[in-house]
Amino acid sequence: MSRSTFSGPVRSLNGFITAGPDAVINITAETTLTFATHAGRIMEINDADGAVTLPTIQADDASASAGPDDPNVNNQLGAIYRFFVGTDATDLDIKTDGTDKFLGSLAVGVTNGSYKVFIPASSNDVISMNGSTLGGDKFSYLEITALADNEYLVQGVLIGSGTIATPFADS
Repeated sequence: MSRSTFSGPVRSLNGFITAGPDAVINITAETTLTFATHAGRIMEINDADGAVTLPTIQADDASASAGPDDPNVNNQLGAIYRFFVGTDATDLDIKTDGTDKFLGSLAVGVTNGSYKVFIPASSNDVISMNGSTLGGDKFSYLEITALADNEYLVQGVLIGSGTIATPFADS
């Protein structure tokens, strides 16, 4: 399928639906995501001890000379990356390029019904999951959105066990 680019508002009376064989991407090895392939899709992670690297946020393309309305501007703000953990994590990381940082919150819950909500520090660029105290058991879910230059908004619920701790860390 080709990629379409629009300059100006797009109106849909019934919304846009991302569905079909490419809507869910299975990740089974260390992966660096791209905007074109992964934005707007669900990544099912089936790599217990791998790493997934988010793309560097492109707030705009400095090479575009005509300004923000130029169709050549490469603005990826609002891109959403959704993650579903399909295999219990043992040492699974979702990370940025090191320049982009996380903000928002993640809840880590355990089977007895207790949970804690964690907010990242301004320097955090890694979400680490170990399948127990840091969450990442099967059926955990995260949604990460390119919010601004150098800022990824993260939200979701991680399933864990034991004495839960923050999954946010620095690289």
